[in-house]
Amino acid sequence: MVTLALFLFASGISIPAFTNPAFRPTLGETIAGGGPAVIQAPMSYQVIARKYRPQRFADVVGQEHVTQTLANAIAQKRIAHAYLFCGPRGTGKTTIARIFAKALNCTGGPSIEFSDDDLRVQEITEGRSLDVLEIDGASNNGVEQVRELRETCKYAPANSAFKIYIIDEVHMLSTAAFNALLKTLEEPPAHVKFMFATTDPEKVLPTILSRCQRFDLRRIPAALITKHLAEIAGKEQVTIDAAALHAIARGADGGMRDAESTLDQLISFCGNHIEEADVLSMFGLAAQNQILKLSQAVLAGDIQNALTQLNELAQGGKDLGRLLADLLNHFRNVLIFQVSRGDLTLLEASEAETQALKEQTALATTDALTRILEVFADAELRLRDATSKKILLEVALLKSIEARNALPIDTILKQLNQMRSQAGSDAQPVPASATPRFAPVPAAAPAPAPAAATAPLAPTPKPAAPVPPPPAPVATSAPTPAPAPAPAPAPVVAAGTPVNLNDLWPKLIDAVGRVSPFTRGYLIDAHPVSFEKHVLVIGYDPEFEDHLGLVDNARNHALLATKLGEMGYANAMIKFIKSEAPAGWDRKPVAVAPTPVPAKPKPAPAPATKPAEATAAPAAAPAEKKTAPIAFNKEEFKNDPLIQKALEAFKGTIVDVRA
Repeated sequence: MVTLALFLFASGISIPAFTNPAFRPTLGETIAGGGPAVIQAPMSYQVIARKYRPQRFADVVGQEHVTQTLANAIAQKRIAHAYLFCGPRGTGKTTIARIFAKALNCTGGPSIEFSDDDLRVQEITEGRSLDVLEIDGASNNGVEQVRELRETCKYAPANSAFKIYIIDEVHMLSTAAFNALLKTLEEPPAHVKFMFATTDPEKVLPTILSRCQRFDLRRIPAALITKHLAEIAGKEQVTIDAAALHAIARGADGGMRDAESTLDQLISFCGNHIEEADVLSMFGLAAQNQILKLSQAVLAGDIQNALTQLNELAQGGKDLGRLLADLLNHFRNVLIFQVSRGDLTLLEASEAETQALKEQTALATTDALTRILEVFADAELRLRDATSKKILLEVALLKSIEARNALPIDTILKQLNQMRSQAGSDAQPVPASATPRFAPVPAAAPAPAPAAATAPLAPTPKPAAPVPPPPAPVATSAPTPAPAPAPAPAPVVAAGTPVNLNDLWPKLIDAVGRVSPFTRGYLIDAHPVSFEKHVLVIGYDPEFEDHLGLVDNARNHALLATKLGEMGYANAMIKFIKSEAPAGWDRKPVAVAPTPVPAKPKPAPAPATKPAEATAAPAAAPAEKKTAPIAFNKEEFKNDPLIQKALEAFKGTIVDVRA
């Protein structure tokens, strides 16, 4: 308050200003006989953010995890020498530091219950305490200022228990200033306490962070902001709608000071009655029902309605960046509401939004909501650099509607694996029909002596029919040579004979590769684990464990068992597991020439009734085996049942087939 003392002398000199009736309301009482008159200037206006600033720990809204910890520290007399308060703007960092300073320096303190009439408390509140120094880190960020601080902190406090330094925006200090403060911060005098506040703790040196007790202040929930603003509006005798309060809290984005400043501005703009439309028009926000209608159109797949509503919002001057953020937040609420099965404790939603969440949850799956969120999140990143924000948001709406109906790649892979396994189980006869080209298993039944070993094999029952014909077509030697080299499985290995896996594995891969190059490609990354009791265990390293679901099916089991039977290991069974390869194992086996395997059975059919023709037949057979992998039938590949199912699933067409 400014006071001006005017002395009026009885000399008869008159001052028109004081005789003018217009100035009389501003004059104080005049002392009789021409004494001094006191003029008081009108009190300056104090904004709501300062007028209703919390003065105690109990008044702080939404930061109970910090205030309760500090209160317990005072009660237990465990007061540290340095504190760091981090958090977004307007959440109470400097306010909590001041309240903590009051609790430490109050009369009879440290104490949580201090009196507002205490002179020391009033000095701290008004910012004139000699023992509580507030320093702006942005303007005092040099080494010289830190040196002065180091010199002054040595002196005892004037009339309080502690000398407290509150440094706001401490991250603005230079690296040299931080380093100059290190020693004092680590071992300050017993009467010195440091309190730092910052919105960007990542810029504070780790050496400073390690010397402070850190408190992270969080954004204040919208419900608490709405409740606090309603109390302030009641004290200010202002009528405000609940929807308007919710809009202010939504625009404040968790900052109480921003919300209070907005309310102060709205009172100046609207007077004593504030409605939601006033808030929306002033700050360019979209109404909550508009957000709900737009999200409903996206989930319903109504493209025309979604674009129409977006056009209306854009023409109404709404902030498109804020609109996109509101859509992201709403779809996040829908996803959380769906996953948590209606747990409202995880959400900050009004009653109207809660009802909309219940309705919209049934319109999309969790995967669809996740893809919609990804589309809007990507659009939010690109919106900052976009020249035409409306076009970008329109494209994002179209993509979100398409993403709602899209299938995730994991689902497609599962369907392909199911189709492959079904094709393998349903197409067990398919390898039998294909075997005449690559492995003449039917001729394996020309009744070799050890019938007990060959009888259990699956392919042997089929050649029972062609066994009688060989004696009849003696004259026609041309058709019979094809099945003649079939006696490959003749050399049966005894049950107890040890198996050399290093020798067997390359041969097996080479034999399988002639029939199915795809299967051979998967087996190259595998390694044999053991072959005991007619069970061949094949392992995959952890890095190739995804191959297990692709290769472990009935078709590949039958193919491997057949090839092992041709190599003399009858009744073999296959088992795929995840196992690390032994040390020194070469994952890329060397291809083995196909001639050594059929070379042994060739002498057996040679003594048959045709020596010349029998020798000619084996010569032709290897030639066919060598050319078989080279000759690639594109039509058979296109007509493969698995390929046809894949085309139906993807609704695609084959453009080209390359071997």
